[in-house]
Amino acid sequence: MAVSPSSEQIVKRVVVAGGGTAGWVTATALVRHLGPLLDITLVESDAISTIGVGESTVPTFRGFHTLMKIKEDAFMSAAQATVKLGIEFRNWGRIGDRYIHPFGIIGRRWSWMADFHHFWLHAKSQGFGGELGEYCLEWVAGEANRMSLETAVAPSYAYHVDAARYARFLRGLAEPAGVKRVEGKIQRVERNPESGFIDAIELESGERIEADLFIDCTGFRSLLLGDALEVPFEDWGHWISTNSAVAVQSTSTRPPQPYTGAYAHETGWRWRIPLQQREGNGFVFCNEFLSDDEAHARLLAEIDGEPMVEPWLVRFKTGMRVKSWEKNCVGLGLAGGFIEPLESTSIHLMMAAVTRLIEDFPFNGFNEALLGRFNAKSREEFENIRDFIILHYHITERDDSPFWNRCRTMDIPDSLKARLALWREDARAYQLPNELFRIDSWASVLLGQRMAPRGYHQLAKMVPEHQLRHELERLRGEIADLTAEMPTHPEFLQAYCPATELA
Repeated sequence: MAVSPSSEQIVKRVVVAGGGTAGWVTATALVRHLGPLLDITLVESDAISTIGVGESTVPTFRGFHTLMKIKEDAFMSAAQATVKLGIEFRNWGRIGDRYIHPFGIIGRRWSWMADFHHFWLHAKSQGFGGELGEYCLEWVAGEANRMSLETAVAPSYAYHVDAARYARFLRGLAEPAGVKRVEGKIQRVERNPESGFIDAIELESGERIEADLFIDCTGFRSLLLGDALEVPFEDWGHWISTNSAVAVQSTSTRPPQPYTGAYAHETGWRWRIPLQQREGNGFVFCNEFLSDDEAHARLLAEIDGEPMVEPWLVRFKTGMRVKSWEKNCVGLGLAGGFIEPLESTSIHLMMAAVTRLIEDFPFNGFNEALLGRFNAKSREEFENIRDFIILHYHITERDDSPFWNRCRTMDIPDSLKARLALWREDARAYQLPNELFRIDSWASVLLGQRMAPRGYHQLAKMVPEHQLRHELERLRGEIADLTAEMPTHPEFLQAYCPATELA
């Protein structure tokens, strides 16, 4: 049943400043959940292209789509999406190393007092147990390049998507539902001289658009939250010093595998994202140690297929605005902050913020308690993810370059120091409430990058060796059997969501 807007409602007119993934996700979510209560206008310029560094996602993406009632196969076909079961890391602990960070649960919870990896560590200390990934369906299926939604246990997964096509798909949902799109570049942001609130934005055409609430999706420029409202940017570059990326789309040379590739090099890392009809590639680096031209040449030399466009350079800073919400403006996506592309968290951060905005929508005005709660949640989420990304750079044995020497020896946030101290002593890991990365994620990276703990939970020793052997073998067998039932990943895509042809 449609809900009629209250005549006493103060905040009704909403302007989403900027398009791309952030803008259209925001507009689509608002119109699908609060449509009858709001007048939503999205302003974007055809001259400003979508940055394609956010083509890889995490499993919360699926939950967000479920909330928006988006049909999965239709979205995947339109966005030429593939399945992502995890991330393949190469050369992070040492040159030549390889490990997988899978998205699924590793093993089984045999005791609420000790996680599975403690039992596995005990088995390894006794000379058996195999690889940790053998107890994770997503790891095994990913290595076999298989995928299915019809097995007794379905994998946990995310997607690789074409960001520009995804934005167009969302626009096709949002405009018929009531979102008004205005084309044009923002020339000026008009603030109320008394309250400091934003009254309107003015376009280059001279058109003036007023609103009660402005959502800044203008990317790194942060035209409203950063420039107009002067909310400072908190720079985390002393911990995450990568600040540049050269990106390019290329032709595919192999069937798409269900994981993102993250390959470390001497000044950063390179990504590989397989879509159904092409691949996305990027060379992330710190420009203190490598020039733009050198990065451009390295990227073209290392991709497998032929480049489909001229590579483009992206500059970025890792950090966040000290407030995500100031006065009557919320910064979403890159306008509110960015944690470099590793682990593909940008779209998650934006979707999580949109969800919070819907939960805490200021129908009756902007009070400090409401804004404070939103900003505190945003900071907590950003800082938790920040620590997980720093982890990858810091726990390395690489000493082959100034970049890695700095990462390995740098001071790190106290919050991450505490986590590492717990792990080093007896493999304790934890997940905070509402934290994106689970205990299994922390364990995968810590063990994958050679941070062996001194011990583990002694509860694991209470399981008789013959019983532990039996349980581990049974679990490995069950996962192997499930994987054997699955079609290949390309067969799954062709049957479930074949891509529309490239335009």
